[in-house]
Amino acid sequence: MPKSLEHTPIRQRDALLQLALPVITLGMFVGFGLVEPAMLSAANVANVLKQGALFFFLAAAQLVALITRGFDLSVGACVSLVSVVASMAMTTVTVAAGPIAGVAAGIATGLLVGAVIGAINGALVAYGKINPFVATLATMSIFGGLSTTISGGFPIFDLPRTFTFAFNEAWWLFLPAPVTMAVLVGMALHFVLSSTAPGRVLYLLGDSPAAAHAAGLRVRLHLCLAYVASGLLAALGGLLMTAQIGSGEPNLGTNLVLGSIAAAVVGGASLRGGKGTVLAPALGSLLVIGLSVGMNLLQINGQLQPVVIGAILILGAAFDLLRARTR
Repeated sequence: MPKSLEHTPIRQRDALLQLALPVITLGMFVGFGLVEPAMLSAANVANVLKQGALFFFLAAAQLVALITRGFDLSVGACVSLVSVVASMAMTTVTVAAGPIAGVAAGIATGLLVGAVIGAINGALVAYGKINPFVATLATMSIFGGLSTTISGGFPIFDLPRTFTFAFNEAWWLFLPAPVTMAVLVGMALHFVLSSTAPGRVLYLLGDSPAAAHAAGLRVRLHLCLAYVASGLLAALGGLLMTAQIGSGEPNLGTNLVLGSIAAAVVGGASLRGGKGTVLAPALGSLLVIGLSVGMNLLQINGQLQPVVIGAILILGAAFDLLRARTR
């Protein structure tokens, strides 16, 4: 039998698995819409896209770590610390130099905090050879506690109106600002992962660490940089979430870790490493946020939402197993 025919059933199964999530997500929206028509209203669809865009940054941060066979459990703590520190920098500089300078200082400070958190995680995992789960669990506790300590446990108010308007209320290129930013960042991340040498190294590292080492690649440096990228993506999400609520919140990212992993995995990232594209956090985020919004519209007990997130993670793991068996 020709090889092309021999692999046809495998390709068909793989294509069906790739179509499964969009079909499930669409079915979910239609199902909620039949019960509560407000789910399909233009305003609510725009809201889901906006919330999904914010969540995309955290799921994308997990994607980068998952590609390397790792996790980043510190993304929630990163969001919280970035929210607090960026807000403090923003309010301080605004008083001294005006809102434009304050916004610039807040954004720069937030991204720097995210990069530092990522670099610490990367150093622990790549150079300290500490298991990613353990390393990022520890930094989650450290940076989460630091955000509460710095802020005294209270929100930081009086953010410049320029910041909240430009990064939450404004529309860029006919889309809400967070959606436009998510699209631009997603395109940049896709290019890095698919068309650059560092991106290809990350896939090789996740797929076969032994082969990456044997090829003489700078594995530790690339692994460290992967966590820096994860920290920067989480920081971007933290800045946009801060603009949405209009204050620096020390507990802003507390409940986001499991959902971000679930979104990336159910979207197509592999727990075994070496697999996943930017579509994974994009599609997964829409599913997670769509479910959350739909449950809120139907006034379903909010305490059940963590149960749903856990079910999504199990679903993602099952899809991951099925994808592995088709290859």
